[in-house]
Parts: sequence; structure tokens; C-alpha cells
Amino acid sequence: MMKLKNIGLVLCCLFTVSLMAQQKDGTRKKQRKNKVVQEAPVDTIAMDMEGVEQIELLESPGQLEDSPAILVKVSDKYNLSDRKDAAKYDKLWLKELYDNQSLFDSIYNTVTELEVDSIYHYDLDTETLKARLKILDQKTPFNIAYNPSLENVIKTFLTRKRGFMQRMLKASQFYFPMFEQELDNNNVPLELKYLAVIESALNPRAKSRVGATGLWQFMYGTGKMYNLDVSSYVDERSDPIASTKAAAKYLSRLHGIFNDWDLALAAYNSGPGNVNKAIRRSGGYTNYWNIRRNLPRETAGYVPAFLAAMYIFEYAEEHGLQRVKIERPFFDTDTVHVKSLITFNQISELVDVSVEELKVLNPSYKLDVIPYVEGKNYVLRLPREAMGKFVNNENAIYAHVKTELETEEKPLAQLVNAEQRIVYRVKSGDYLGRIAERHGVGVSQIKQWNGLRGNTVRIGQRLTIYTKNSVASNSSARSSNSSTKSAMASDAKVHTVKSGDSLWTISKKYPGITIDNLREWNGIRGNDIKIGAKLKLCSC
Repeated sequence: MMKLKNIGLVLCCLFTVSLMAQQKDGTRKKQRKNKVVQEAPVDTIAMDMEGVEQIELLESPGQLEDSPAILVKVSDKYNLSDRKDAAKYDKLWLKELYDNQSLFDSIYNTVTELEVDSIYHYDLDTETLKARLKILDQKTPFNIAYNPSLENVIKTFLTRKRGFMQRMLKASQFYFPMFEQELDNNNVPLELKYLAVIESALNPRAKSRVGATGLWQFMYGTGKMYNLDVSSYVDERSDPIASTKAAAKYLSRLHGIFNDWDLALAAYNSGPGNVNKAIRRSGGYTNYWNIRRNLPRETAGYVPAFLAAMYIFEYAEEHGLQRVKIERPFFDTDTVHVKSLITFNQISELVDVSVEELKVLNPSYKLDVIPYVEGKNYVLRLPREAMGKFVNNENAIYAHVKTELETEEKPLAQLVNAEQRIVYRVKSGDYLGRIAERHGVGVSQIKQWNGLRGNTVRIGQRLTIYTKNSVASNSSARSSNSSTKSAMASDAKVHTVKSGDSLWTISKKYPGITIDNLREWNGIRGNDIKIGAKLKLCSC
């Protein structure tokens, strides 16, 4: 018995030693294996194939179909969702940009009527001004040298236009980053960004008396030279990016002609021909200040106004002008190509962005409508948070817009090609109302196409008109000429104003009649009409 116990003890000891040896051997093998793995090159192809195999396992056996998107209207708004962390648009900043649109007339009149030799009193030491101008001259390729005329213009801007310059300091933060990028792309001075302040007061929809349009005030012909599209819906001269690219190229070309940035600016304003004439009349001088008196009056104050704006922007704080930082620079928005005709009102209703904001962000659409034309790309610019809503619900939005357009009582205006325009010469006895009726267009359209501010036209004046002959229309019932309007209203020559009526609701009741027609035929200046008043529905 004792012998069996000894044998068992021996076997137990042998088993324990064997187990410990196996564990130790296993540890050494594991260490050697790890060492081998660390030294072996990584087989990335095998790893990629493992990923492919896993994706194939996840592949659906059948075709997956999108769930139909439906727009649900809740409390007069469509509940389109987006990420909750999207930033809210700064309404005060939007209001600032929208309100600035009224400043164009102010700066236009100031520059065109600028008396550079008039003295304005402002507490600015002349020696200090000379030192600052010398620094600017060293920093820029422009010829910035002190002279009394430039000092007078600077003091004018610091007194009469002080409020204007304060607002430009704020609005410039929206456009200047984009301006600088495009100017740098074309290897032209970045200081040319200040030119848009003088040209348009940073208003993309600015239009001068002679028809120059946009931030950079392109005339129709010059805009076409640089491929800026103009139609009844679209005017790319008002597109901030497209017009800035064109302006940079045009300024670069002018500098190539004159090899002087001051003369290039003068040519940008009055045309190269007028600058060449001024050089000849001055006896061959090529310095702007020596030929200034031989330039057109509006150009004589143009370059000094540009230099004054540059000085004030560069030394704003020294003159008590505050740079208030805004929350939304230009590049905090995004764009998407539209796939169907869509109106600003529809976009506003669907993604909860005000029409005023859409006008600020999309100034090139003249009728607040983004068209869809095969072969052309028209883009919608939105704040980033609203863009998420639009893209996430894009198919549903277009389906909804299509349904709305199909049920519209009055079709939208068809696209007009600006190249098919006509030029009408005003004759004795003509007035805007008669000219508009003769060509089947509205008085407001003629005023808009020709940059007219009043209703007065002079004999011999040439007016650009886009007639109905150039409109792609498939129904004569949609014609807006005066005879059709009269026929449509033949059963009701007069409308008696009732409670709740407005010019807009009345125009909707009589197809072919516009608000402008009602104003013109009844001598109405604003929108006020009295209950019981009888409004004529024709030009009879």
C-alpha cells in the first residue's frame, strides 16, 4: 500500500513538471511568433480583401428602393429636419446687408459730382496724412502721393460720408475674402477690393443711370465680353463671384494696356478711349494727376475717391471708425445646382429662409426665380444649415414645386434671350406707357432694363426692350400685349374696390393685367386704394 502511494506521488510530480514545461514552451513559442509577426511585412492586399468579403456579406440580395419622401406642412411651415447643431443665421447681419442696398445712389452721386478742390474742415494734421500716404505708397503698386486735392477728398469722406464708410467697414467683411481670392488668382493688387465700395456701395443689384450693373458696375457689352450671361431671369453682372472674376480679368487687361494702375482705374470707369484722349490733350502726360482735368467729370473724381476709400479702410481706427466683427463671412454659405425651376417664395417656405436673405445671397436672379435651362448650371446659395435641409429633402422639394407650378393659375414668364433684344428710339409724342403698350411689356420692365428712375424720356433716346417676339411661349393666351389685356377684360372694364382688395389681389382676378398696369391706367403712385373706388382695367 505504501508502495502504491509512492508510485502515485511520483506520477503526480512528473505530470506537474510536464505541465510546467509545456506552459513554458508555449510562452516561448508565443514570443517567437510575436517576434516573427512584428518582423514580417504587413499584407495590405489581404487586409483589403477581408474588408471586401465583409462588405459582400452585407450586400442586399435584392434591389433597395428609396422610401418616398413626403413634405408635411405644420403651422404654415414645412417640417424639414437637419442636424440640430447647425448654427442660427445672424438676423442683424442680414439686415445690415439688406439695408445697404439703398446706399448706392448716395455714393454714385458723390463720386460723379465730386469737387476735389473744395475744402472741407476736419481735424487731420497734414503732416500725419503725408506720412500715412507714404506708407500706403510703399505697400501698394498705386501712385499714392500727397496733394491737396486728395486731402480734400479724404476729408469729404470723413465728414459727409462718415456714416457710409462705417457701414461699408461692416458690409465689406461679407465680400472682401472672396474679392481677395479672385484678385489674387488673376495676379492683380488686392487693394482693388476697395473699388467695389466706390462703384456700387457693395450692392450686387446696384444699377446706374446708364445701365451699369452689379458690384463692379459692368455695362451690358463689357459683361458679354467676359461671358456674363443676361436674360429675363438672370443677370450674372449681379453675381458676386462671376462678376468679380470678370472684373479681375478686365482690370488686368487694362493694366496691360497702360502699364499703370491709376490709368487702368480711370479706363475702367470711362473707357480706354477717353483715357487716350486725355493723354493726347495733356500733351503726352501719363500720370493720372496730370491728365485728370482732361478726363470726363465723373472720372476726374473717381481715382481720388478710390484712394480715399483705401486710406479710410486702412486707418479706420485712427479716425474713430469701429470695425464691428460679423458672424457670417461670405464663405460660410454653400451652393447647389438646381434641377428644376423654383421660386424664392417656395424656397423660403420649404427651408425657412426669408426671401430677403435669399435676395442677398442670390442677387443675380432678377425676378426672384431660379430657372432651369438644359445645358446651363444655375446655382442656389444658402446658409450652410439651410443647405442641409435642402439637400436632404431634395427629391421631395422638387416634386412639391412641380405640383405647385402645375396648379398655378398664372404661368411664370418664359425665358428671354438678351441677345434677341431690340433698341427703340423715342419719337415725338411717346411716353413710357405708350411704348410699353406698343411692345406688350410693362412700364416697370422698360425702366428696369434701361436704368430709368423716373417716367420721363426724351426724343431720340434709345431704349432697350425685350419684346414678346423673343419669348419662348407656347400659348397666345399668355401674351401680355394691350389688345389681349383688353380682350381678357372685355366683360369687366371697371373693377369696384371692395373690403380686403389690394392691387395684387385685383391683378390676380384678371389674367394678363399686372399691378403696374393698374397703377398706370388709374394714376396710382403707391399701393393705397379706397373701398368703393372704380379702377379701370384697360388703357381705354
